[in-house]
Amino acid sequence: MVRRTPEEAQRPRPLHFTTKEVAELLRVKERKVYDLAAAGEIPHRRITGKLLFPSAEVLAWIEGRSGDAPSERPPVLTGSHDPLLDWAVRESGSGLATLFDGSLDGLDRFAEGRAALAGLHIPEESEWNVGTVSARGLRGTVLIAWAARSRGLILSERAGREVTRFSELAGKRVVMRQPGAGAAALFEQLASEAKLADGDLIPAPGFARTENDAAAAVAAGEADAALGIESMARRFDLSFLPLVEERFDLLVDRRAYFTEPVQALLGFAREEALRRKATAMGGYDLRESGRVRWLSP
Repeated sequence: MVRRTPEEAQRPRPLHFTTKEVAELLRVKERKVYDLAAAGEIPHRRITGKLLFPSAEVLAWIEGRSGDAPSERPPVLTGSHDPLLDWAVRESGSGLATLFDGSLDGLDRFAEGRAALAGLHIPEESEWNVGTVSARGLRGTVLIAWAARSRGLILSERAGREVTRFSELAGKRVVMRQPGAGAAALFEQLASEAKLADGDLIPAPGFARTENDAAAAVAAGEADAALGIESMARRFDLSFLPLVEERFDLLVDRRAYFTEPVQALLGFAREEALRRKATAMGGYDLRESGRVRWLSP
């Protein structure tokens, strides 16, 4: 629900919001509000050339209320694992439960209404996440930037001296990620570009289901290399060969956006503590964190 401060609660809610007020409510730029109105996607009135937004209708639109409104989603964050996000969920006191088993698994759970948020980093031809999410035909959802992450090869001490490009993984023991993980999709893409066949690699036993698991396997000597993120290489004091900068986004249900658990997490994400933590972990760029990347019809 949309929560008001005690001071606001003492004042009657205005009958209409201005464009600026709607932009602040949605945490988007005013230009985006104009675009939503032009597309007929948000309740509005045009009076003497000025846009006004009926407050009751806008709040109902945000919260997705209708005669056949879906049931409330559980306070669960699913999708891909991100160490900074995992830390923020706990540190913010959000109370969100987490179930990390890959981007596509998370997208499926979200589409089925089994989660309020999903963390995604799905590689596309020239983007990350947006095309995949929009193709699912989801409604009442928003895709919000969480972080850009440096992803590459996490390497053992010996492999760090021998591997200078992806194609040099041939003959090495490699940690694999589970099917449906964004890292698995990216690995296939990079292997194809490097002309590496399945037989050129020695898969380590099992799958690494989180970024921590992937780096830990290399640190334990179970593999020579893993496709992972820089922060995990630093944590385990391993060599790191950067390959791409990927986008990690949060897909959020529009009704769940205004619930206390989600607001606690997103509010904490705007605090300086998160930026200090990201700097300490390394490999994160938070300059666009919080920006709306895609809004469903």
